[in-house]
Amino acid sequence: MLHFDEYPNTDLLYLSRNDVRLAAEDVDVVPVVRDAIVRHAQGLTLLPDEAYLGWTTGDGFSARSLAMPGGIHTDSGLELGLKVINASLGNPGKGVARSQGLMLLFDHELAWPRVVMEAAYVSAFRTAAVSAVAALALGVHPVRRLAVLGCGTLARAHVQLLSRVLEGLETITLHDLDPARAGALADAINSDPDFAGVRAQAAADPETCVKDAELVIPATVTTEGYLRAEWFAPGALIVHVSLDDLLPEVVTAAGLVVVDDWGLVSHDHRRLLGRMYREGTLLGPGGESAEDTEPAPGARRVDGTLGEVLLGTGPGRAADTDVVVCNPFGMSILDVALGSAVAAAAERQGLGRRIPR
Repeated sequence: MLHFDEYPNTDLLYLSRNDVRLAAEDVDVVPVVRDAIVRHAQGLTLLPDEAYLGWTTGDGFSARSLAMPGGIHTDSGLELGLKVINASLGNPGKGVARSQGLMLLFDHELAWPRVVMEAAYVSAFRTAAVSAVAALALGVHPVRRLAVLGCGTLARAHVQLLSRVLEGLETITLHDLDPARAGALADAINSDPDFAGVRAQAAADPETCVKDAELVIPATVTTEGYLRAEWFAPGALIVHVSLDDLLPEVVTAAGLVVVDDWGLVSHDHRRLLGRMYREGTLLGPGGESAEDTEPAPGARRVDGTLGEVLLGTGPGRAADTDVVVCNPFGMSILDVALGSAVAAAAERQGLGRRIPR
């Protein structure tokens, strides 16, 4: 019988969702994510294109799988990993979350997977942390009124994190296509002592939700724009973490438009800014247009990246009355950075299960 001695008895650390949640309590997610954004702007990351697999479920809903590899040079060395995050639009109707997945962290020298963890918790809070970083860097201070559109898992991660980070926050206004969901989240916030001093309320329509807010977070799964430029208050910061809530007119009229990575944004034809780029109504940070595309008269230019804003090498908010659009694509390096911090905290706490390979 042949022996495969080159595969010694080793194990893999598995972190369940509860392990991840407990470990994350010892991680200050906003500085971790901010540091990763800055390192990306400094060229200290590896960020390949993501792989996308889409299909239609048996009951007619759109579903997809994203495979997102990445690497980041940190003070501890090169951190490497891969997030696989899957979602079906039909899941909320079945009483389960829209998305779920796994994250793998790799051994730098052997290249073997060393940790596998539930990915949805890390993914939600890294997205919320990007919004927090953007709010601190580009928001009009203090941010007293927060508007959130869509009241699912991502919305809950945002209100939980932003209520801690935004010291002047007084009001959270919520809207969802399902009024009961918005009302339930508002009630949960108002009854939770962790949100002391913050009042939540449900809005009957999107315009009412956003009209007075200094910070607006669209966190829906819509593929059709509906938010109009005239609805936003002067000085509003819109962190567009979802796909298509904004109408193109909001981007065109904004005083500042920043992204997290222009390469990722421009290559994606499914999201608003990528489509505008291909239509010629949006130009890249260097004034470039999409290949074989004639720029439209008055085409809006992307001003730069959030990392450049943090480094002071790119433009930031010019006036308190400017409407600012921050459109993060969602970079895998942020998942890797935050996942690595969570894994280190889990090992310190003795969390997780060792699984023989």
